[in-house]
Amino acid sequence: MKQVNVHEAKTQLSRLLEEVEAGERIVIARAGEPVAVLSPYQAAVRRRRLGQFAGEAIIHADFDELPADMLAALGQP
Repeated sequence: MKQVNVHEAKTQLSRLLEEVEAGERIVIARAGEPVAVLSPYQAAVRRRRLGQFAGEAIIHADFDELPADMLAALGQP
């Protein structure tokens, strides 16, 4: 991983971004101490939408009803 100082990061930002686009990770340091990392952008993982498969599951007619104690535990009358 490449390391540059703050001054170089300011003056060479376009070149550094090209390196990041190519997959390089770059540490920006102040007085030799790392303070930030430039890394390629990764899009956030899309969360699955609730109800995405609504209507696609079927319950067969011969499916056994849940016992009363289990329904009560689930908050069902």
